[in-house]
Amino acid sequence: MAEHMDPEEFRRAGYAVVDWIADYWTTLGQRPVTSQDPPGTVAAALSAGPTAHGEPIEAVLADLDRVVTPGLTHWQHPGFFGYFPANTSGPSVLGDLVSAGLGVQGMLWATGPACTELETVMLDWLAELLDLPQRFRSTGRGGGVIQDSASSATLVALLVALHRASGGRWRETGVDRRYRAYTSTQGHSSIEKAARIAGLGSDGVRPVEVDPRTQAMRPEELRAAIEADRAAGVVPAIVVATVGTTSTTAIDPLPEIGAICAEYGIWLHVDAAYAGAAAVCPELRWTHDGLEHADSYCFDPHKWLLTGFDCDAFWVADAGELIEALTVLPEYLRNAASESGAVIDYRDWQVPLGRRFRALKLWFVLRWYGVEGLRAHIRSGVALADRFAERIEADDRFELTAAHPFSLVCFRLRAADEVSAELLRRVNATGRVHLTHTRVDGRYSLRLAVGSPLTTEKHVDEAWDLLAATATDVLTG
Repeated sequence: MAEHMDPEEFRRAGYAVVDWIADYWTTLGQRPVTSQDPPGTVAAALSAGPTAHGEPIEAVLADLDRVVTPGLTHWQHPGFFGYFPANTSGPSVLGDLVSAGLGVQGMLWATGPACTELETVMLDWLAELLDLPQRFRSTGRGGGVIQDSASSATLVALLVALHRASGGRWRETGVDRRYRAYTSTQGHSSIEKAARIAGLGSDGVRPVEVDPRTQAMRPEELRAAIEADRAAGVVPAIVVATVGTTSTTAIDPLPEIGAICAEYGIWLHVDAAYAGAAAVCPELRWTHDGLEHADSYCFDPHKWLLTGFDCDAFWVADAGELIEALTVLPEYLRNAASESGAVIDYRDWQVPLGRRFRALKLWFVLRWYGVEGLRAHIRSGVALADRFAERIEADDRFELTAAHPFSLVCFRLRAADEVSAELLRRVNATGRVHLTHTRVDGRYSLRLAVGSPLTTEKHVDEAWDLLAATATDVLTG
């Protein structure tokens, strides 16, 4: 076997890998959604170390079948309804393949001009597709960049907000005063993690109470928290509002929150990681009302827009503030293009220095599906969720626990919490579907999230039939 895989060997092995992936997708619906094996099974099946002289690709693929896939939770499975979707697609996989083959490191414009410029244009395409405010376009002071996840986008937004709130001192001296971040009690855990990383600690995040009917942030509670902190000498730095919270897809009232942030000069970051994709459909853009007040915004194409993980689209209204907060320029990165000021160096828009050519898979997806194809995908997910919710409402044993404007349905049995928990345990144990849970207003609730492009009415109906039949067993003891 050759020391390096030459182009012809790569071609042959590549065909075999693509065939393997196509076969995997074809057979997904026949597999259990989650692994049925105990912890440690995969590790025990692996060899003690690498072989001395290498192995053919056929041996690796055989072990994918024997060892790896039986130990997976299959996120692309048509019966996977857990968490939020993290779906890929054929065009995305092909775009990732090209990215891997090119091996570009796009930290500077000079290290990959096409890598940088394609990303800039793709973020403008997305901004147009979602009808985002003009202030986020690269044709003005703003612009977009691909982060690895919404968690990183939140961290970057917080760092820039601290830079602004400190009058620029944060960049040189760190956190020299007490600063505060605000989000609802339903805000994502990444907000607290960002506060820890930035040096604020968990106490640097003030959770704001929500309306128990909608699970959305109460603006009057936000104002009261800001006033109390100001009176105590604490500097309000950032408010993170959410469009589509993780538990229930609640939508914080952006117009009211934005007005408060503008009044006090506080950075407003809008986290629409899952639900932002819905705005490709004009009838769902009401969820972005008030977004014109935001200083930054993000959503994850890798959740509901058919682009494989990782791909978070992050925009700022003023790229200058972002660059000023994050840029560090050692001598070895200086180059004529950067010095000219005519190019974007995305290393200044993120925490790491290096970056992959993520925009390629986004480009492949947008070109393959087109606007109408992406809208059809989103509308299908919403319709399937509505179909499932109708089944819940028609059965007196169940109740919905939250609104379902997107493709997540939260529900429970009209019984004690432990009964709904047992229902979830038994249903997931079948391997036919996978759901998760949360608590809504303190009560245990099941979550069914639709998103896989393989999921059809048949799969949603099968999930309901399984839940209904299992509920009978659980309720009768």
